[in-house]
Amino acid sequence: MDRYVHGVNRHFLVRRTFARVALRLTGWKTVGTVPSKGILVGAPHTSNWDWVLTMLLAWDNSVQIRLLVKDSFFKGPVGPFMRATGAVELDRTNPGATIRALLADSETDETFLLGIAAEGTRSKGEYWKSGFYRISQQTGIPVTLAFLDAPSKTVGWGPTFDLTGDVRADMDTIRAFYADKTGIKPEGTTLPRLREEDRASD
Repeated sequence: MDRYVHGVNRHFLVRRTFARVALRLTGWKTVGTVPSKGILVGAPHTSNWDWVLTMLLAWDNSVQIRLLVKDSFFKGPVGPFMRATGAVELDRTNPGATIRALLADSETDETFLLGIAAEGTRSKGEYWKSGFYRISQQTGIPVTLAFLDAPSKTVGWGPTFDLTGDVRADMDTIRAFYADKTGIKPEGTTLPRLREEDRASD
């Protein structure tokens, strides 16, 4: 058991050292305090580099993010690498099964961070995906707003909070937080808005 714990600690130490060297060489910095549990929303999501920076953020803080990634990214030789970094293959034909298995871990794991790209795509869209909102409400796990800001080269942990159930009010809070955050490719930013907000006003 001690050997296992020592191995895990060394594993995180290697990752943290790598992350800090990579961040220093590229001029990026990390900020904020990592929560113990959270449904992690990462935005703005406009580039594949967002994933790299999210991993560096996690490794710099010696935590593992279970980042949901569409199954096509696991094809071929990159699959083992993706899994080794904590990415979780999302079977889009049966996403509920994947998410239920992950949430079962949240009941026993001391630290549980489930990462979801709420924008759903790196291209500009009209709405965010509402999966993060539903999962948080169904499980009681709070939402954590992670972010990157390209002009300041900052990637970090924002606020962690419980949703109220008032979709528009909750999204107003999220919009206010991301209002001054700029993605790597700003033209691809999807502003924080859910379809459910429009339905609530009908």
